Amino acid sequence: MYISQYWGNLIGCSAGSLNLVAFLADLKKEEISLSEIFAKTGLVRQNFDFSHTVEYLEFTHSNGDKIDFHFAIDVIADLAAIMLECCINGSVNLYDLDSYNAPSRHIRITATADEHEAMNKALSDFAKKSTKI
Repeated sequence: MYISQYWGNLIGCSAGSLNLVAFLADLKKEEISLSEIFAKTGLVRQNFDFSHTVEYLEFTHSNGDKIDFHFAIDVIADLAAIMLECCINGSVNLYDLDSYNAPSRHIRITATADEHEAMNKALSDFAKKSTKI
């Protein structure tokens, strides 16, 4: 996995990361659009500004459990890493992201050119703001 140098070290090491993998697995799809992820988790309400989480982010698992995300930027960083893996290798195996709970199933996150640009800008803006702290 291309992102293995990051996943579990700098990115993908929080409870939110595991919740994101559970969310992606629960969709039971091979191809998942970024817009669907944003809509179903509430990230769409952030309007690509992830410096502060403006509203509660969550999804309801198919088993009925409500699963939440505490910080929008953490979800975005994890999504960006997964999207990078998809760009490099075409897909990512959920099992490689969480070998304890995720099924061995390949998924691919798709995004429009505008969504890629907005993600890049959001990450860049966040990095610039965090260096001023």
